[in-house]
Amino acid sequence: MASVSHVTIRKRVAFLFLLISVIMMGLIGRLLYLQFYKSSWLAENAVDQRIREIPVEAKRGIIYDRNGRELAVSVSTESVYAIPAEIRNPEETAAKLAAILALDENNLKNKLKRRQAFTWIKRKINTETARQIQMLSLPGIGLTQESQRQYPYDNLAAHVLGFNGIDSQGLDGVEMTFDSYLKGRSGSIVVEYDARGREIPHASHRFVPPVEGHNVYLTIDVVIQQIVERELEKVMKETQAKAATIIAIDPRDGSILALANRPDYNPNKFSEFSPKLWRNIAVSNVYEPGSTFKIITTSAVMSEHIVKPEERFFDPGEVEVQGRNIHCWKHGGHGSQSFTEVVQNSCNVGFVNVGLRLGRDPFYRYIESFGFGQHTNIDLPGEAKGIMIDRAKATPINIATMSIGQSIAVTPVQLVTAVAAVANDGKLLRPQIVKEVKDKSGQVIRGFQPDVVRQVLDTSITKQVKDILESVVSQGSGKNAYIEGFKIAGKTGTAQKVGAGGYLPDKYVASFVGFAPADNPQVAMLVIIDEPVGLYYGGQIAAPVFSAVMKDVLQYLKVNPQVTESTKTGNADAHVLVPSVINLSVPEAIKELQKAGLNPRVEESGDRVADQIPKPGSRIPAGGGVLLYTLTSRYSSGEVTVPDLTGRTQREASDVLAELGLVINPVGASGKVIKQDPLPGSKVSAGTSISTYFE
Repeated sequence: MASVSHVTIRKRVAFLFLLISVIMMGLIGRLLYLQFYKSSWLAENAVDQRIREIPVEAKRGIIYDRNGRELAVSVSTESVYAIPAEIRNPEETAAKLAAILALDENNLKNKLKRRQAFTWIKRKINTETARQIQMLSLPGIGLTQESQRQYPYDNLAAHVLGFNGIDSQGLDGVEMTFDSYLKGRSGSIVVEYDARGREIPHASHRFVPPVEGHNVYLTIDVVIQQIVERELEKVMKETQAKAATIIAIDPRDGSILALANRPDYNPNKFSEFSPKLWRNIAVSNVYEPGSTFKIITTSAVMSEHIVKPEERFFDPGEVEVQGRNIHCWKHGGHGSQSFTEVVQNSCNVGFVNVGLRLGRDPFYRYIESFGFGQHTNIDLPGEAKGIMIDRAKATPINIATMSIGQSIAVTPVQLVTAVAAVANDGKLLRPQIVKEVKDKSGQVIRGFQPDVVRQVLDTSITKQVKDILESVVSQGSGKNAYIEGFKIAGKTGTAQKVGAGGYLPDKYVASFVGFAPADNPQVAMLVIIDEPVGLYYGGQIAAPVFSAVMKDVLQYLKVNPQVTESTKTGNADAHVLVPSVINLSVPEAIKELQKAGLNPRVEESGDRVADQIPKPGSRIPAGGGVLLYTLTSRYSSGEVTVPDLTGRTQREASDVLAELGLVINPVGASGKVIKQDPLPGSKVSAGTSISTYFE
């Protein structure tokens, strides 16, 4: 019995030792786990329990225009934070804060009860609200300074500047692309507390100062930007367009002087505007450029010596390519004309012929060399590449339509950059929106020099192209872009918009692109008016906007007018501007031309002038002859949209109708048009008489 008892005791002791060993092994394993695998986590939690770190936001850098005018600044503001461990009564605290900050009391109460070292209550409040919070002296609730972005000019250059989020991070525009330079580095205030949440007086207190962001200087000029946006506002009201864009660039170094879109938004209140309005259509949207693209076609065929300026073409009004008829915009065609006149008249038939003569591969080579179908790498977000038909799949009809600016979609910034290359003696530059980045002491951190992409054309070719484009304004379809005292080069564009089922009726994009002075370009500019109501021809509504902007810009830049011997008063060889006398009665037309110092000659026996040669806006020597045709205008068939003539004088109404191949029938005393028949927007045949009633 004793023997059995002894054995039992030994077993029990062995079991006890085994159990103790297992427990010890478990404790040792747990200790090793905590020591080696969880040590950093435990250390961090220990620090979190006694250390409170309050963030101090860095002041964001200032954005300036090219001349040092502030476009985006940061101002100090207060933000409310909470340290839940220090809050004695979460319910009462939440009730008081919610009443002042207009927050949901239940949500706030739940936030204050969470086990966390730090939490934001409300960011960037106004001064009065901050004062009320401070007066409450609530335990665990504090205020800290942050920076809030302000844009002193409100909407001005909104699509260039962009805007910031609540954490002062750039979300669009230059604020986004140069965020790494602008944002700086945040600091903090570190305070140590005991187990009861009381601040330890002589413990680990330290301040980590924030590092302010760098300042960014743009290539934008505030004055030029204001001029551009003034004219955009005006044209949007006058045309009731869906959208409009103007880009002005210095062709000599690629710097963007102004870039603006309508509609726009106020970056100070960006959240109150539809995100659709944030989109920078100048770099993110594509469109068929229409006749403005003929500058590229002209440059290509001239560079390849496919055609000479004086070579003659005949335009019967249409040309057939692969079974499809491509019509010229002028019904009945332009007849016999030189290539220079083809460009002046924006003759589709002439451009189709030279485009086909150039061929697919050479044409694509120039299109790609000018930068189409690829990013320009402008320092703005969301840039599109454009849309091009794959070269291997391009057919003759595609080449024909691309020659006149169809079947290819480009961005506005691509087009103005390409035209700036023509102005810059064939040298394509990357468009730049930022001039330099400086630190707070004024030291240049990053500078931007002209970035040459490639030489697209020979200088000798660009000289010829410039001369032709200058004649477009002085004698051709771009006469409304003319500025007295300056040589202006440019090209009009009127493109029908493309939809799901093909080209959309009554939806057009009117545009004008050019540069000045033509023989020493300092500014290149593109004007686009999307879906104007009523008049939609680029030469009628976009060219005048170009003229108005360019005139003020040249004056602001102190570019002196070009006075030549031919424009000096009293010179026998002085040139004069040919006035429009189309739709005037024969006696009125003769009187008007004689008044301008010209010699009229009536070719037919009608009562009213139907057409004239030279065209209105041409410049010819004083005493030169002007042929007047009175029986019919040279428009044979096709429909024309009747423009709105309300508020125009008889002369203005006459000029507008003449451009469309319509005839005026004035009714009533002189004054301004109060009504018309047919009504604006009606479709009529070219040559139709429009009755205008004057008050």
